[in-house]
Amino acid sequence: MRRLIDKLPALFLASSAVCMGLTGCEGEEYADDPRGNFEALWEIVDTRYCFFEEKGIDWEAVGKKYRSRVKPDMSDMALFSLCSEMLSELRDGHVNLVSSFDTYYYRAWWTDYPQDFNLRTLQQYYLGFDYGQTSGISYKMMPDSIGYMYYPSFSSGIGNLNLDYILAILYKSKGLVLDVRNNGGGLLTNVETLVSRFTDTPVSGGYITHKTGPGHDDFSEPFSFTYSPADARRVSWNGTPVVVLTNRSCFSAANDFVAVMKSLPGVAVMGARTGGGGGLPFSSELPNGWAVRLSASPISGPGGEFIEFGVDPTPGCEVTSSDIQLARGTDHILDTALSLLERLAANKEERDLFMRDKEEYFRVYGL
Repeated sequence: MRRLIDKLPALFLASSAVCMGLTGCEGEEYADDPRGNFEALWEIVDTRYCFFEEKGIDWEAVGKKYRSRVKPDMSDMALFSLCSEMLSELRDGHVNLVSSFDTYYYRAWWTDYPQDFNLRTLQQYYLGFDYGQTSGISYKMMPDSIGYMYYPSFSSGIGNLNLDYILAILYKSKGLVLDVRNNGGGLLTNVETLVSRFTDTPVSGGYITHKTGPGHDDFSEPFSFTYSPADARRVSWNGTPVVVLTNRSCFSAANDFVAVMKSLPGVAVMGARTGGGGGLPFSSELPNGWAVRLSASPISGPGGEFIEFGVDPTPGCEVTSSDIQLARGTDHILDTALSLLERLAANKEERDLFMRDKEEYFRVYGL
């Protein structure tokens, strides 16, 4: 039987096909003028968006608020600006409006938070501009035999053979730092490929629901999906402690990845809460040809937890790196992770507790 993750694209292509082109989801046609395009956009969101209740959004009231500002003679740019302002009410990084002259997306999901990361600081002061790189992953054996991997985008395909080489080179590590800070997401298939190297049993990837009708509450029952361990011929992680580094700019597929890794034994998530993005997107089009993309199918975490607003670090592992520290060449989040792994490598009793119950470990020992 094929893994569920392989079936997801077909499932959402089917749901997307219900509402495409120049008509509303209920069959109403809209004129290619400011009013028609506004109403088409409002209805697409009304019938397809999936987080109204969780975000406390009254979409009827939002429509009334912005509808009064639509003018018959307004320019395309003025209409685009108005529609973008309305879409901002959703507070969702998966929501886009794309025209020939501009693209709207919600930026405040990360701009209102500290960055906690600087690529130049990492490359210069920690990797010394001397590291391996393949399948979009930078990797190196750090001092004291601590492995390090940096994966900035799940849009970069992970080749199984490339991953075999990385993990084989780092196999004698006493622990691993897996850094996904600034990872804006990508493909869930790459999440599955990477997760599969850190488990020897099937693990829950989470739960997904999809729209079954135009109503705000018209959803299917949650449908679970599972990630399987890698084939026995592949190289998997050596079983030593893993620390996943996160910041607010981890979004979408990276958000899903962090939620799954956090659920695994022997893996701690350290840094800041991720940026969220817990819905698979749906695409449509307005009468004037502008493309619309929005969250339509909610994904929850492995325990059924809501992850649209982000995934918190493991309790006791919230760490920040200020801009001043980073500018001076110090990455406090990475330093803390390296120090923790070195401590675990030197103390069997602590390491055993961490591998058995990481939350209890941090309650007893802290960082």
